[in-house]
Amino acid sequence: MVSTSSQTLVNGRATAQVAALDRGLSYGDGVFRTLRVDGGRPCWWGEHLDKLKEDCRRLGLACPPPAVWEQDLGRLDLPASGVVRLTVTRGEAPRGYAPPPHSQSTRIVTVWPHEHAPLSEEGITARVCHLRLGHQPALAGVKHLNRLENVLARAEWQDADIREGILLDQPGQVVGGVMSNLFLWHGGRLRTPRLDKCGVAGVARARLMAAATRAGYRVEETELTLGDVYAADELFFTNSLILLWRVARLENRSWGTPVVSQALWELLHA
Repeated sequence: MVSTSSQTLVNGRATAQVAALDRGLSYGDGVFRTLRVDGGRPCWWGEHLDKLKEDCRRLGLACPPPAVWEQDLGRLDLPASGVVRLTVTRGEAPRGYAPPPHSQSTRIVTVWPHEHAPLSEEGITARVCHLRLGHQPALAGVKHLNRLENVLARAEWQDADIREGILLDQPGQVVGGVMSNLFLWHGGRLRTPRLDKCGVAGVARARLMAAATRAGYRVEETELTLGDVYAADELFFTNSLILLWRVARLENRSWGTPVVSQALWELLHA
């Protein structure tokens, strides 16, 4: 058993080091998933592995099978509350952008203890980021390792009271949060940005859309502007760690009493 506050396995071996020529390090040539741990178990395990496999397919990466990931997790001490990150890179290769014809992917599993806060009715404060996302349909929806746009966007603020930022694309359409997907409730509809040009399609996003549809809500993937955001009856972010954050303040706009966020959080948490 590996028992440190942060535990890491690389290709099943207890180490936090990867090769200097690994393409994940050199080019961001890889994908990852971040999972919530509750009660000592990773949440939505099958859904995350399915999305990891699909993202690997999009990039032409060999994805380790579920049994291999499960064997890795079995060697780690999962905390009662924590975070698991699964990473796949194209592995080691000579210098140059061209992917090698035959490569052995690198798999990395890291575990951190982390206390997950319950849903707060008070809501969070958010901001609109200055950085604009570029369009790249070939990567749209994929949680690939090159997250420099998100890093630069998150560097825009140091105020601890601001928990998340909204990202727009170059034409000014809303894409999502820096580390999350965005939903708004307006006119009896649950609306979320389409992610066919850029952005990350999170597991929590897909799960909420499916659960809300089954529960009878009208769910739309559509183009959204900041005007739509400010006109919303309620606004919230989702990802696999936070589950759902209701927005109470965005720039000069505020939302008071929750409308549907509690019900949607329960759907997502079920």
